[in-house]
Amino acid sequence: MKSPKSLLILLILIFSVSVKVSAQKTVTVDITKVTHTVNRTINMSGSSQKPTLHINSKYDAGFAVIKHRDFKNGEITFEVKGEDIFQKSFVGFAFHIQNDSTYEAIYFRPFNFRSDNELRKKHAVQYISLPGNDWPKLRDASPLKYEQPIGEDVNPAEWFKVRIKVEAKMISVYVNENPKPCLEVVPLSNLNSGKIAFWTGSESAGDFRNLKITEN
Repeated sequence: MKSPKSLLILLILIFSVSVKVSAQKTVTVDITKVTHTVNRTINMSGSSQKPTLHINSKYDAGFAVIKHRDFKNGEITFEVKGEDIFQKSFVGFAFHIQNDSTYEAIYFRPFNFRSDNELRKKHAVQYISLPGNDWPKLRDASPLKYEQPIGEDVNPAEWFKVRIKVEAKMISVYVNENPKPCLEVVPLSNLNSGKIAFWTGSESAGDFRNLKITEN
């Protein structure tokens, strides 16, 4: 038989776990509520229950900021579809946005997913932290540290699921239902809170849907 002290400790532990779980509630974000766009225009399609947001192609990167409270740490999941067009399909997600040029982002290069060139396949998913750490600098200074292959066969012209786990000291990226991250990086900035946005790179269009946020 447990002592009163042991029972009290057990109850405290159960309460602590329940509070933590309740604090990590997953929210489906209404992607039709866009506060503003940067260097892009958008349009919506699909049903009201499952809308799709399309971002057009234009020179230089751009994004569509989704109306949501500032994101700190937690998980971001969404579905995205790019194109199998060499050097013209860069699709992903920006977070901790401070302004039009200061943010972190994870993005994909679908045209590299099934490349016969092994080095190009290793450039499938990328982390950047702007303005100081864009991909050319990271690739030159730390090859294959901030970009990796996605680790599974994904059709570059079809929808795929992304889960980004953002923690203070680690960002992990997962594709589809693979439990193993395809990319893990230590954040390069001191940004810890900010807006969220669907992101596309230079001369790239993209389609996005089913955005969910779980905050710690």
